[in-house]
Amino acid sequence: MNFNVEVYGGSHERCVGVKIKGLPLGLKINMDAIATMLTRRGASQSPWSTPRMEKDEVNFTEGVTDGVVTGDEVVAEILNLNTKPHDYSNINTVPRPSHADYVSYVKYGKIFSGGGKWSARLTAPLCVAGAIAKEALKEQGIEVGAYVSSIGSVQGKSYKRDNITLTEIEACHKESLPTLKNAEAMVEEVISAKKELDSVGGTIECIAYGLPVGLGDNLMDGMESAIAYMLYGIPGVKGVEFGAGFDISQMRGSIANDAFVVEEGKVSTLTNNAGGINGGITNGMPLTLRVAMRPTPSIAKEQDSVDLLTLQPTKLSVKGRHDSCIVPRAVAVVECAVAISIYQKLLESQSKD
Repeated sequence: MNFNVEVYGGSHERCVGVKIKGLPLGLKINMDAIATMLTRRGASQSPWSTPRMEKDEVNFTEGVTDGVVTGDEVVAEILNLNTKPHDYSNINTVPRPSHADYVSYVKYGKIFSGGGKWSARLTAPLCVAGAIAKEALKEQGIEVGAYVSSIGSVQGKSYKRDNITLTEIEACHKESLPTLKNAEAMVEEVISAKKELDSVGGTIECIAYGLPVGLGDNLMDGMESAIAYMLYGIPGVKGVEFGAGFDISQMRGSIANDAFVVEEGKVSTLTNNAGGINGGITNGMPLTLRVAMRPTPSIAKEQDSVDLLTLQPTKLSVKGRHDSCIVPRAVAVVECAVAISIYQKLLESQSKD
């Protein structure tokens, strides 16, 4: 059976949940690891975070007995206990610019309260699956870690310029802002946008260490294809690049190419512009990628919109509880999406052995 992850529910529905197919029978579920991941993703008292606080207690309703996978399909749910649909009363027919409101109205005939199934609330159950995948990968010597590389115009560390270790990534996860450099300046960038009733975006980088050679395949079956597919399922992701990414377009081939060497009887490369992937297949180097996150579209600053019933122009100021910057909370989500994709390819590889 292929490993597959499906999230369901909506921001203001009874719950959000995840269905996971293809987990190995007997796999132990680390509830502490899941709780930690959900805490990292969850709201906080930080300047960038929504005031909406949810307990995010996970209940496995199928496929898990006494903390062990016992069924072909694992189902986990998280109740939505802190919804305020009345905050959205002024956008029943007035779409938020750059949100899914307009297209959902055309496709489904209504604007969904809280963003419905397009809400970032659905990244909570995604993190449940990601935490399981991350722990399973760790048992096989593969570690996945992500961090904030920039917020607005403020740049932090990047694998493109710096040698970044798993140890320092794990250390930054203990901080309120999971970045490796210039945390104070990033916070000021968020506060500045918030004071103007606005929002700000940024970038997240993710590195996977310990990958074997040979995961993935060509074209649409490649590792980049699998990871990008999962990452673009995260609300707010507008760009994905691997290794040197778009910078590689400005290089000569002699610079962009990662020369092969042998060290201690093992083949590696002098550089890692390819991001650890050649031809869609992992080459044994760290897998590196960068994700661009858009500014939150739900802002209190007045914007132009239209009333979809009257087709007349109107002004919109979004009420309710929204993040002024989704980047810090999205670090855990990006990490989980990458872990899920790698675990999927690992299970595929092992099933062929």
